[in-house]
Amino acid sequence: MDRPADLAQLNAAVRDAVATAPVSDIHTHLFYPSHGGLLLWGVDELLTYHYLAAELFTVAPRDLTPERFRVLPRSDRADLVWKHLFLDRPPLSEACRGVVTTLNALGLDVAGRSLAPIRKWFADQNAETFLPKAFQIAKVDYAVMTNNPFSLEEAAFWKQNLGACELLKPALRVDALLTNWPAAAKAMTATGYPAGVAADAAGLESARKFLADWAGILKPVYLAASLGPDWAYPAGAGTKVLDEAIVPTARAFGLPLALMIGARRGVNPALGEAGDGVGTADVNALANLCRRHADVKFIATVLARGNQHELCVVARKFANLHVEGCWWFCNNPSIIEETTRMRLEMLGTAFTAQHSDARVADQVIYKWSHTRAVLADVLARAFGDLFTAGWRPDVEDIRRAARSLLGGAFEEFCRK
Repeated sequence: MDRPADLAQLNAAVRDAVATAPVSDIHTHLFYPSHGGLLLWGVDELLTYHYLAAELFTVAPRDLTPERFRVLPRSDRADLVWKHLFLDRPPLSEACRGVVTTLNALGLDVAGRSLAPIRKWFADQNAETFLPKAFQIAKVDYAVMTNNPFSLEEAAFWKQNLGACELLKPALRVDALLTNWPAAAKAMTATGYPAGVAADAAGLESARKFLADWAGILKPVYLAASLGPDWAYPAGAGTKVLDEAIVPTARAFGLPLALMIGARRGVNPALGEAGDGVGTADVNALANLCRRHADVKFIATVLARGNQHELCVVARKFANLHVEGCWWFCNNPSIIEETTRMRLEMLGTAFTAQHSDARVADQVIYKWSHTRAVLADVLARAFGDLFTAGWRPDVEDIRRAARSLLGGAFEEFCRK
Protein backbone atom coordinates (compact mmCIF):
# COMPACT_ATOMS: atom_id res chain seq x y z
CA MET A 1 0.00 0.00 0.00
CA ASP A 2 1.38 3.40 -1.03
CA ARG A 3 1.75 5.39 2.20
CA PRO A 4 3.64 8.64 2.66
CA ALA A 5 6.59 7.98 4.96
CA ASP A 6 6.83 11.44 6.50
CA LEU A 7 5.08 14.79 6.70
CA ALA A 8 6.81 16.14 3.59
CA GLN A 9 5.60 13.21 1.48
CA LEU A 10 2.16 13.49 3.04
CA ASN A 11 1.93 17.19 2.24
CA ALA A 12 2.93 16.55 -1.38
CA ALA A 13 0.38 13.74 -1.71
CA VAL A 14 -2.44 15.91 -0.35
CA ARG A 15 -1.63 18.80 -2.65
CA ASP A 16 -1.44 16.51 -5.66
CA ALA A 17 -4.79 14.92 -4.76
CA VAL A 18 -6.53 18.29 -4.42
CA ALA A 19 -4.95 19.63 -7.61
CA THR A 20 -5.98 16.66 -9.74
CA ALA A 21 -9.36 15.61 -8.33
CA PRO A 22 -12.27 16.27 -10.67
CA VAL A 23 -14.85 18.75 -9.41
CA SER A 24 -18.60 18.28 -9.49
CA ASP A 25 -19.81 21.88 -9.29
CA ILE A 26 -23.16 21.44 -7.57
CA HIS A 27 -24.56 24.97 -7.87
CA THR A 28 -24.20 27.42 -10.76
CA HIS A 29 -26.37 29.75 -12.82
CA LEU A 30 -25.07 28.54 -16.17
CA PHE A 31 -27.18 27.37 -19.12
CA TYR A 32 -26.85 25.14 -22.13
CA PRO A 33 -25.11 26.92 -25.04
CA SER A 34 -28.28 26.22 -27.04
CA HIS A 35 -30.15 28.57 -24.68
CA GLY A 36 -28.61 31.58 -26.37
CA GLY A 37 -28.09 34.73 -24.35
CA LEU A 38 -29.01 33.04 -21.07
CA LEU A 39 -25.49 31.56 -20.99
CA LEU A 40 -23.15 34.40 -20.05
CA TRP A 41 -19.47 34.25 -20.96
CA GLY A 42 -16.62 36.50 -22.09
CA VAL A 43 -14.55 39.30 -20.64
CA ASP A 44 -17.23 42.00 -20.70
CA GLU A 45 -19.67 39.73 -18.82
CA LEU A 46 -16.89 38.88 -16.39
CA LEU A 47 -16.11 42.54 -15.69
CA THR A 48 -19.72 43.69 -15.34
CA TYR A 49 -20.80 40.88 -13.02
CA HIS A 50 -22.58 42.23 -9.94
CA TYR A 51 -19.68 41.46 -7.57
CA LEU A 52 -17.57 43.96 -9.49
CA ALA A 53 -20.42 46.40 -10.10
CA ALA A 54 -20.97 46.67 -6.34
CA GLU A 55 -17.24 47.18 -5.77
CA LEU A 56 -17.11 49.83 -8.49
CA PHE A 57 -19.55 52.07 -6.62
CA THR A 58 -17.37 52.06 -3.52
CA VAL A 59 -14.75 54.05 -5.46
CA ALA A 60 -16.52 55.60 -8.47
CA PRO A 61 -16.89 59.39 -8.77
CA ARG A 62 -20.21 60.70 -7.50
CA ASP A 63 -21.47 61.53 -10.99
CA LEU A 64 -21.21 57.86 -11.99
CA THR A 65 -24.51 56.73 -10.55
CA PRO A 66 -25.93 53.19 -10.77
CA GLU A 67 -28.72 54.54 -12.99
CA ARG A 68 -26.23 56.06 -15.41
CA PHE A 69 -24.07 52.95 -15.34
CA ARG A 70 -26.93 50.56 -16.11
CA VAL A 71 -27.97 52.23 -19.36
CA LEU A 72 -24.48 52.17 -20.88
CA PRO A 73 -23.51 49.51 -23.43
CA ARG A 74 -21.94 46.49 -21.72
CA SER A 75 -18.50 47.21 -23.20
CA ASP A 76 -18.60 50.75 -21.81
CA ARG A 77 -19.54 49.43 -18.39
CA ALA A 78 -16.66 46.96 -18.58
CA ASP A 79 -14.30 49.79 -19.49
CA LEU A 80 -15.35 51.72 -16.39
CA VAL A 81 -14.81 48.72 -14.14
CA TRP A 82 -11.41 48.08 -15.73
CA LYS A 83 -10.39 51.70 -15.25
CA HIS A 84 -11.54 52.20 -11.66
CA LEU A 85 -10.80 48.76 -10.21
CA PHE A 86 -7.82 47.54 -12.25
CA LEU A 87 -5.94 50.57 -13.57
CA ASP A 88 -6.53 53.30 -11.01
CA ARG A 89 -5.77 50.98 -8.06
CA PRO A 90 -4.36 47.47 -7.64
CA PRO A 91 -7.06 44.79 -8.14
CA LEU A 92 -6.64 43.19 -4.72
CA SER A 93 -10.22 42.15 -3.97
CA GLU A 94 -11.20 38.53 -4.47
CA ALA A 95 -13.53 39.43 -7.34
CA CYS A 96 -10.82 41.43 -9.12
CA ARG A 97 -8.14 38.80 -8.54
CA GLY A 98 -10.59 36.28 -9.93
CA VAL A 99 -10.71 38.13 -13.25
CA VAL A 100 -6.91 38.20 -13.39
CA THR A 101 -6.68 34.49 -12.54
CA THR A 102 -9.23 33.63 -15.22
CA LEU A 103 -7.68 35.64 -18.03
CA ASN A 104 -4.21 34.41 -17.17
CA ALA A 105 -5.39 30.77 -17.16
CA LEU A 106 -6.81 31.34 -20.65
CA GLY A 107 -3.36 32.44 -21.80
CA LEU A 108 -4.31 36.10 -22.18
CA ASP A 109 -2.01 39.01 -21.38
CA VAL A 110 -3.26 40.70 -18.23
CA ALA A 111 0.11 42.27 -17.43
CA GLY A 112 -0.28 44.49 -20.50
CA ARG A 113 -3.38 46.02 -18.90
CA SER A 114 -5.16 46.44 -22.22
CA LEU A 115 -8.63 45.04 -22.87
CA ALA A 116 -8.36 45.36 -26.67
CA PRO A 117 -6.37 42.15 -27.36
CA ILE A 118 -8.38 40.27 -24.74
CA ARG A 119 -11.62 41.28 -26.41
CA LYS A 120 -10.20 40.31 -29.78
CA TRP A 121 -9.46 36.81 -28.48
CA PHE A 122 -12.96 36.40 -27.08
CA ALA A 123 -14.48 37.63 -30.34
CA ASP A 124 -12.96 34.59 -32.04
CA GLN A 125 -14.57 32.15 -29.58
CA ASN A 126 -18.08 30.70 -29.40
CA ALA A 127 -20.11 29.38 -26.50
CA GLU A 128 -20.13 25.79 -27.72
CA THR A 129 -16.34 25.51 -27.58
CA PHE A 130 -15.61 28.02 -24.81
CA LEU A 131 -17.69 26.28 -22.13
CA PRO A 132 -15.82 22.95 -22.45
CA LYS A 133 -12.53 24.86 -22.49
CA ALA A 134 -13.35 26.62 -19.21
CA PHE A 135 -14.46 23.35 -17.62
CA GLN A 136 -11.31 21.58 -18.78
CA ILE A 137 -9.07 24.27 -17.28
CA ALA A 138 -11.02 24.14 -14.00
CA LYS A 139 -11.09 20.31 -14.04
CA VAL A 140 -14.87 20.36 -13.63
CA ASP A 141 -16.53 17.14 -14.76
CA TYR A 142 -20.04 18.63 -14.65
CA ALA A 143 -21.97 21.52 -13.13
CA VAL A 144 -25.52 21.78 -11.88
CA MET A 145 -27.55 24.64 -13.33
CA THR A 146 -30.39 26.60 -11.68
CA ASN A 147 -33.46 26.35 -13.90
CA ASN A 148 -36.50 28.48 -13.19
CA PRO A 149 -39.74 27.32 -14.86
CA PHE A 150 -41.50 30.40 -13.50
CA SER A 151 -39.44 32.49 -15.94
CA LEU A 152 -41.34 32.52 -19.21
CA GLU A 153 -38.16 33.29 -21.15
CA GLU A 154 -36.31 30.35 -19.70
CA ALA A 155 -39.28 27.99 -19.92
CA ALA A 156 -39.59 28.77 -23.63
CA PHE A 157 -36.09 27.44 -24.30
CA TRP A 158 -36.79 24.20 -22.44
CA LYS A 159 -40.06 23.64 -24.27
CA GLN A 160 -38.25 23.88 -27.60
CA ASN A 161 -36.21 20.84 -26.51
CA LEU A 162 -32.99 22.35 -27.83
CA GLY A 163 -29.65 20.57 -27.68
CA ALA A 164 -28.45 19.58 -24.22
CA CYS A 165 -24.86 19.74 -22.98
CA GLU A 166 -23.42 16.77 -21.09
CA LEU A 167 -21.33 19.13 -18.94
CA LEU A 168 -24.47 20.63 -17.37
CA LYS A 169 -27.25 19.07 -15.29
CA PRO A 170 -30.54 20.80 -14.41
CA ALA A 171 -31.91 21.80 -11.02
CA LEU A 172 -35.56 22.81 -10.61
CA ARG A 173 -35.87 26.17 -8.87
CA VAL A 174 -38.97 26.48 -6.68
CA ASP A 175 -38.43 29.54 -4.48
CA ALA A 176 -41.00 31.65 -6.34
CA LEU A 177 -43.65 29.48 -4.69
CA LEU A 178 -42.26 30.35 -1.26
CA THR A 179 -41.25 33.97 -1.61
CA ASN A 180 -43.84 35.37 -4.02
CA TRP A 181 -46.85 33.08 -4.36
CA PRO A 182 -48.98 35.63 -6.32
CA ALA A 183 -46.28 35.97 -9.00
CA ALA A 184 -45.76 32.20 -9.11
CA ALA A 185 -49.52 31.68 -9.36
CA LYS A 186 -49.71 34.13 -12.27
CA ALA A 187 -46.92 32.28 -14.11
CA MET A 188 -48.56 28.91 -13.49
CA THR A 189 -51.97 30.16 -14.59
CA ALA A 190 -50.49 31.59 -17.80
CA THR A 191 -49.17 28.15 -18.71
CA GLY A 192 -52.27 26.10 -17.91
CA TYR A 193 -51.97 25.49 -14.16
CA PRO A 194 -54.68 27.71 -12.64
CA ALA A 195 -53.91 29.23 -9.25
CA GLY A 196 -55.25 32.18 -7.31
CA VAL A 197 -53.51 34.84 -5.28
CA ALA A 198 -53.77 32.70 -2.12
CA ALA A 199 -52.20 29.26 -1.71
CA ASP A 200 -55.51 27.41 -1.32
CA ALA A 201 -56.16 23.71 -1.97
CA ALA A 202 -56.76 24.23 -5.70
CA GLY A 203 -53.65 26.34 -6.09
CA LEU A 204 -51.50 23.82 -4.23
CA GLU A 205 -52.85 21.04 -6.46
CA SER A 206 -51.84 23.10 -9.50
CA ALA A 207 -48.41 23.69 -7.97
CA ARG A 208 -47.88 19.95 -7.44
CA LYS A 209 -48.89 19.24 -11.04
CA PHE A 210 -46.70 22.09 -12.32
CA LEU A 211 -43.66 20.83 -10.39
CA ALA A 212 -44.26 17.23 -11.39
CA ASP A 213 -44.50 18.13 -15.07
CA TRP A 214 -41.36 20.25 -14.90
CA ALA A 215 -39.51 17.53 -13.03
CA GLY A 216 -40.37 15.31 -15.98
CA ILE A 217 -39.08 17.89 -18.47
CA LEU A 218 -35.88 18.83 -16.66
CA LYS A 219 -35.02 15.58 -14.90
CA PRO A 220 -33.33 17.67 -12.23
CA VAL A 221 -30.60 16.70 -9.80
CA TYR A 222 -32.51 18.45 -7.01
CA LEU A 223 -35.15 21.06 -6.24
CA ALA A 224 -33.72 24.44 -5.17
CA ALA A 225 -34.81 27.54 -3.29
CA SER A 226 -33.02 30.69 -2.16
CA LEU A 227 -34.50 32.11 1.04
CA GLY A 228 -34.07 35.21 3.12
CA PRO A 229 -32.72 35.36 6.68
CA ASP A 230 -36.27 35.75 7.98
CA TRP A 231 -37.36 32.35 6.67
CA ALA A 232 -39.14 30.43 9.42
CA TYR A 233 -40.47 26.89 9.69
CA PRO A 234 -43.03 25.78 10.69
CA ALA A 235 -44.26 29.25 11.69
CA GLY A 236 -43.48 30.96 8.37
CA ALA A 237 -45.87 31.94 5.61
CA GLY A 238 -44.40 29.39 3.19
CA THR A 239 -44.93 26.37 5.44
CA LYS A 240 -48.11 25.18 3.72
CA VAL A 241 -46.46 25.43 0.30
CA LEU A 242 -43.43 23.52 1.53
CA ASP A 243 -45.44 20.81 3.24
CA GLU A 244 -48.13 20.37 0.61
CA ALA A 245 -46.40 21.07 -2.71
CA ILE A 246 -42.60 21.24 -2.65
CA VAL A 247 -41.71 18.50 -0.17
CA PRO A 248 -44.26 16.06 -1.67
CA THR A 249 -42.65 16.64 -5.09
CA ALA A 250 -39.20 15.98 -3.65
CA ARG A 251 -40.51 12.82 -2.00
CA ALA A 252 -42.35 11.58 -5.09
CA PHE A 253 -39.32 11.97 -7.37
CA GLY A 254 -36.70 10.97 -4.80
CA LEU A 255 -35.01 14.36 -5.11
CA PRO A 256 -33.19 16.42 -2.46
CA LEU A 257 -34.42 19.92 -1.70
CA ALA A 258 -31.50 22.38 -1.68
CA LEU A 259 -31.95 25.52 0.43
CA MET A 260 -29.69 28.57 0.28
CA ILE A 261 -30.55 30.72 3.28
CA GLY A 262 -29.66 34.26 4.28
CA ALA A 263 -29.80 36.59 1.27
CA ARG A 264 -31.40 39.89 2.23
CA ARG A 265 -32.80 41.20 -1.05
CA GLY A 266 -32.71 44.82 -2.14
CA VAL A 267 -30.66 46.33 0.67
CA ASN A 268 -29.75 49.03 -1.85
CA PRO A 269 -32.30 48.81 -4.67
CA ALA A 270 -30.42 51.39 -6.76
CA LEU A 271 -27.71 48.78 -7.36
CA GLY A 272 -30.08 46.23 -8.88
CA GLU A 273 -28.61 42.71 -8.71
CA ALA A 274 -25.62 44.14 -6.86
CA GLY A 275 -27.83 45.57 -4.12
CA ASP A 276 -28.54 42.42 -2.09
CA GLY A 277 -27.10 41.94 1.39
CA VAL A 278 -26.77 39.30 4.08
CA GLY A 279 -28.67 38.52 7.26
CA THR A 280 -28.35 36.00 10.07
CA ALA A 281 -30.88 33.20 9.68
CA ASP A 282 -32.63 30.98 12.21
CA VAL A 283 -30.98 27.64 11.49
CA ASN A 284 -33.44 25.98 13.85
CA ALA A 285 -36.00 26.34 11.06
CA LEU A 286 -33.88 23.98 8.98
CA ALA A 287 -33.66 21.53 11.88
CA ASN A 288 -37.45 21.62 12.18
CA LEU A 289 -37.80 20.86 8.47
CA CYS A 290 -35.36 17.94 8.62
CA ARG A 291 -37.11 16.52 11.66
CA ARG A 292 -40.64 16.83 10.28
CA HIS A 293 -39.68 15.30 6.91
CA ALA A 294 -37.12 12.71 7.96
CA ASP A 295 -37.70 10.67 4.79
CA VAL A 296 -36.70 13.57 2.50
CA LYS A 297 -33.12 14.69 1.82
CA PHE A 298 -32.10 18.33 2.25
CA ILE A 299 -29.01 20.22 1.10
CA ALA A 300 -28.18 23.53 2.72
CA THR A 301 -25.78 26.44 2.66
CA VAL A 302 -26.04 29.65 4.67
CA LEU A 303 -24.87 33.11 3.71
CA ALA A 304 -23.96 34.60 7.08
CA ARG A 305 -20.57 33.70 8.51
CA GLY A 306 -22.15 33.58 11.96
CA ASN A 307 -24.54 30.79 10.89
CA GLN A 308 -21.83 28.38 9.72
CA HIS A 309 -21.12 26.72 13.09
CA GLU A 310 -24.80 26.18 13.92
CA LEU A 311 -25.36 24.67 10.46
CA CYS A 312 -22.61 22.12 11.14
CA VAL A 313 -24.18 21.22 14.48
CA VAL A 314 -27.55 20.65 12.81
CA ALA A 315 -25.90 18.47 10.13
CA ARG A 316 -24.44 16.26 12.89
CA LYS A 317 -27.97 15.64 14.15
CA PHE A 318 -29.78 14.87 10.91
CA ALA A 319 -28.54 12.27 8.42
CA ASN A 320 -30.94 13.69 5.83
CA LEU A 321 -29.03 17.01 5.70
CA HIS A 322 -25.96 17.69 3.54
CA VAL A 323 -23.94 20.89 4.06
CA GLU A 324 -22.32 22.51 1.06
CA GLY A 325 -20.50 25.53 -0.22
CA CYS A 326 -19.19 28.89 0.91
CA TRP A 327 -21.86 30.93 -0.77
CA TRP A 328 -21.62 34.45 -2.20
CA PHE A 329 -20.30 36.76 0.54
CA CYS A 330 -18.54 33.78 2.14
CA ASN A 331 -16.62 33.13 -1.08
CA ASN A 332 -13.46 34.73 0.24
CA PRO A 333 -10.32 32.67 0.89
CA SER A 334 -10.12 33.69 4.55
CA ILE A 335 -13.71 32.60 5.21
CA ILE A 336 -13.44 29.47 3.04
CA GLU A 337 -10.40 28.41 5.05
CA GLU A 338 -12.07 29.00 8.41
CA THR A 339 -15.34 27.35 7.37
CA THR A 340 -13.72 24.32 5.74
CA ARG A 341 -11.48 23.70 8.75
CA MET A 342 -14.49 23.80 11.06
CA ARG A 343 -16.52 21.49 8.85
CA LEU A 344 -13.68 18.96 8.64
CA GLU A 345 -13.37 19.03 12.42
CA MET A 346 -17.11 18.46 12.88
CA LEU A 347 -18.24 16.44 9.85
CA GLY A 348 -15.14 14.69 8.53
CA THR A 349 -15.44 14.60 4.76
CA ALA A 350 -19.25 14.27 4.72
CA PHE A 351 -19.84 17.70 3.14
CA THR A 352 -19.17 19.55 -0.10
CA ALA A 353 -16.52 22.20 0.37
CA GLN A 354 -17.62 24.61 -2.34
CA HIS A 355 -19.75 25.39 -5.36
CA SER A 356 -18.81 28.06 -7.88
CA ASP A 357 -22.18 29.87 -8.02
CA ALA A 358 -20.94 30.91 -11.47
CA ARG A 359 -23.24 33.09 -13.55
CA VAL A 360 -20.53 33.69 -16.14
CA ALA A 361 -18.95 30.54 -17.56
CA ASP A 362 -15.45 31.98 -17.18
CA GLN A 363 -15.90 32.18 -13.40
CA VAL A 364 -15.54 28.44 -12.92
CA ILE A 365 -11.85 28.88 -13.70
CA TYR A 366 -10.98 31.22 -10.86
CA LYS A 367 -13.49 29.91 -8.36
CA TRP A 368 -12.00 26.44 -8.50
CA SER A 369 -8.38 27.59 -8.80
CA HIS A 370 -8.73 29.69 -5.66
CA THR A 371 -10.77 27.06 -3.81
CA ARG A 372 -8.26 24.30 -4.55
CA ALA A 373 -5.43 26.45 -3.15
CA VAL A 374 -7.29 26.97 0.13
CA LEU A 375 -8.53 23.39 0.31
CA ALA A 376 -5.00 22.03 -0.21
CA ASP A 377 -3.75 24.03 2.77
CA VAL A 378 -6.65 22.98 5.00
CA LEU A 379 -6.54 19.31 4.05
CA ALA A 380 -2.73 19.14 4.33
CA ARG A 381 -2.97 20.50 7.85
CA ALA A 382 -5.74 18.06 8.79
CA PHE A 383 -3.87 15.05 7.43
CA GLY A 384 -0.68 16.32 9.06
CA ASP A 385 -2.41 16.45 12.44
CA LEU A 386 -3.74 12.94 11.87
CA PHE A 387 -0.26 11.70 10.93
CA THR A 388 1.26 13.27 14.03
CA ALA A 389 -1.42 11.59 16.15
CA GLY A 390 -0.22 8.21 14.87
CA TRP A 391 -2.46 7.37 11.90
CA ARG A 392 -0.80 6.52 8.59
CA PRO A 393 -3.10 7.38 5.67
CA ASP A 394 -2.34 5.90 2.29
CA VAL A 395 -2.51 7.79 -0.99
CA GLU A 396 -5.92 6.33 -1.84
CA ASP A 397 -7.31 7.62 1.48
CA ILE A 398 -6.07 11.09 0.56
CA ARG A 399 -7.46 10.99 -2.95
CA ARG A 400 -10.81 9.76 -1.69
CA ALA A 401 -10.98 12.62 0.82
CA ALA A 402 -10.19 15.21 -1.84
CA ARG A 403 -12.81 13.86 -4.19
CA SER A 404 -15.40 13.70 -1.40
CA LEU A 405 -14.97 17.38 -0.64
CA LEU A 406 -15.11 18.31 -4.33
CA GLY A 407 -18.36 16.53 -5.15
CA GLY A 408 -18.05 12.90 -4.15
CA ALA A 409 -19.82 13.37 -0.80
CA PHE A 410 -22.70 15.12 -2.59
CA GLU A 411 -23.10 12.24 -5.02
CA GLU A 412 -22.99 9.72 -2.18
CA PHE A 413 -25.64 11.70 -0.28
CA CYS A 414 -27.91 11.81 -3.35
CA ARG A 415 -27.64 8.02 -3.67
CA LYS A 416 -28.70 7.42 -0.05
